Amino acid sequence: LKGLKAGVRILEIGPRWHKSKEGTPIMGGICFILAMLISTLVLFLVALRRGEIYGLLPMALTLVLAVGNGLIGFVDDFCKLFKKQNEGLLPWQKVVLQLLIGVLYLVFMIRFGGLTTVLYLPYLGIELELGIFYYALALVIILGFVNSVNLTDGVDGLASGVTLVVGIFFAVAAHLISDRSLILTAACIIGGTLGFLVYNFHPARVFMGDTGSLFLGGIVVGAAFQLNNPLILLVIGFIYLCEAASVILQVGYFKLTHGKRLFKMAPIHHHFEKCGWGENRIVFTFSGITLLFAVLALFGI
Repeated sequence: LKGLKAGVRILEIGPRWHKSKEGTPIMGGICFILAMLISTLVLFLVALRRGEIYGLLPMALTLVLAVGNGLIGFVDDFCKLFKKQNEGLLPWQKVVLQLLIGVLYLVFMIRFGGLTTVLYLPYLGIELELGIFYYALALVIILGFVNSVNLTDGVDGLASGVTLVVGIFFAVAAHLISDRSLILTAACIIGGTLGFLVYNFHPARVFMGDTGSLFLGGIVVGAAFQLNNPLILLVIGFIYLCEAASVILQVGYFKLTHGKRLFKMAPIHHHFEKCGWGENRIVFTFSGITLLFAVLALFGI
C-alpha cells in the first residue's frame, strides 16, 4: 500500500490533530479479508473431503455478505485514491448496492442456511412469525449495522477493538449453543481484528478504510443471523448504535436549530476527542462498554 502511495487524505472539517495522519495507507482491510478467506478456504476443502461441507454453508454465506460489502468499500476507497479527494461512491449508490447484496444474502440464507422468517425476541423468549415482513426488517438491520460499523471507524483501533469484543461474544454464544459454523465465523472475526490491531493501534500504521469497516459490518450482521437472533445486535452493537445515532441527531439538530450543534463533532468518538480524550482512552472505554453489553447479551440468546 505504501508502494502504491495509497495514503489517506484528511478532511479539513475533521479534528485538526488528525492532519498528522495524512499519507497513512488505507484499504488495510484487504489484509484481514484475505487472511480470513485463505484460512476458511483451507477449512472448506478439509470439510468437503470429510463430507461435512453442508454444515458450514451459513458461515460461507456470512462471508459472502461480508465480502460483498467489503467490495463496495473497496470501490469507494479506490475512487477516493483515484480522485485524490475524500469522495468515493455517492450515498445512494452505496445503499442500492448494499440492498442488492442484502437481498441476495437473505434469499440464499433462507434457502441453504437454515434461516426462517421467525423473529426471536431476546430476553422475552417470544418467537414471532413475520412472513414476508421479516425480509424488510432484516434488510433494515443489515443496512443499519453495516453502516454503523463503518461510522465507528474513525479513531485508531476503535472499529477493530470494539469488533474484537463482539467476535468474542459470538464465540461464547456459539459454544453455548454448540454451533460449529458460528464458532468458526467468530474465530474469523477475532483472528482478523486482533491481527489487524497490531498495525492499527494508535499510532496507526495502516487504516482499514471502507474496505475493512464495511466488511466487518457484514460479518458481524451475518453472525447475528447465524445465531438466529438478529435483534441481539441492539445489545451487543450498542457502541455501533451510539455512533450512528450521534450522526443522525447531530444532522437533525443542526437543521432544526439552523446551525447549532448537539455534539462538538459527530460521530460521537470525535466529540470525546474534542473534549480532550486521547485515542487510546476512547478505544479502551468503548471496548470496555462493549464488553459489559456482551455479558448482558449472553442472557438474551
